[in-house]
Amino acid sequence: MKKTAALILAVLISALSILTNNCNAVDAKPSDSAAASVLYCADSKQVLCGHDENTRLPIASITKIMTCLLALETAEKNNAEVRITSQMYAEGSSMYLKEGEVLTLSSLATGMMACSGNDAANAISYAVGGSTERFVGLMNKRAQSLGMRNTHFVTPSGLDDSEHFSTAYDMALLGAAAMENEDFRSIVSSESVRVNYVSPAGKSVVFTNHNRLLRRLDRCIGIKTGYTKTAGRTLVSCTEREGVRLIAVTLNDPDDWDDHETLIEYGFSVVSRVRLDDGLPQILIPVAGTGKNAELTSDVEPYAVVRNDDRKKIQRIVYAPHFLYPGEVECALCRIEYRVGERVLFSGAMKIKTN
Repeated sequence: MKKTAALILAVLISALSILTNNCNAVDAKPSDSAAASVLYCADSKQVLCGHDENTRLPIASITKIMTCLLALETAEKNNAEVRITSQMYAEGSSMYLKEGEVLTLSSLATGMMACSGNDAANAISYAVGGSTERFVGLMNKRAQSLGMRNTHFVTPSGLDDSEHFSTAYDMALLGAAAMENEDFRSIVSSESVRVNYVSPAGKSVVFTNHNRLLRRLDRCIGIKTGYTKTAGRTLVSCTEREGVRLIAVTLNDPDDWDDHETLIEYGFSVVSRVRLDDGLPQILIPVAGTGKNAELTSDVEPYAVVRNDDRKKIQRIVYAPHFLYPGEVECALCRIEYRVGERVLFSGAMKIKTN
């Protein structure tokens, strides 16, 4: 019977030739004017910098990221038509919805995110949850599923309430999850949107997105602004360059536009997307009794987003038998991992290539 104890081959990657962008950047973390901030890499799920990122604070209209996400996920199954009633009206920013008007759920979500309409948020809560209270329950349930441990929603709009709060880190988790939704990403990356009404027939309104970063930050693709007197200025932004997606969050920040630009540029100076097997030797296993070797290959080219100061710490670890018998074409033990310390960057099965 063949011996199946795994042979572990660890190869330290000393250099990756594709790392050319800002590899020598000085890791001088930026400062900001916010009460709390975080810069989060959505690809590696790492915090790159920040301060007081787990402090609970009011969040204002960035609450609507969750409201929009739940609305769009519901609309994927049933893009119901919603009739506006007077109980959906709300103070503050508004789509200026009128009683008796009818819009689809996705149209409400689109308009809400562009103009930060509190009335649209209330309409969504009734359409999806049946009531604001039940919808808020759905918001909190989803927050827990995303690992938002320091978040509690009370309203779908973000109007001030002492029990309505989140953290910069939790909002980064939410922002990263929301940007995985194609419909959400399409809405928040648009500088303006057109909302068509079901009734009155033919009514159509263009809303301009309040997020100035879409116009002033290279390849910014969202996400949402917020403001109340209690919360101050709140902002979640997302920028994607060369396969790297960064989420920045600031809470109670009077200089949020500039701070987000600084945070994002810092982020792209310290992380890169790399091909993990670039320039590495073949992985060969002896074939018993033949004097030949079989090559292990993968159908997937392994890539990962890593901090530039970690690129020389990447290890390739191969799990495979000590040898193969002639004619053997597959083995369940053949697997490859790339990691930095205990953090796995990539893991996948390998195939045996025979000549």
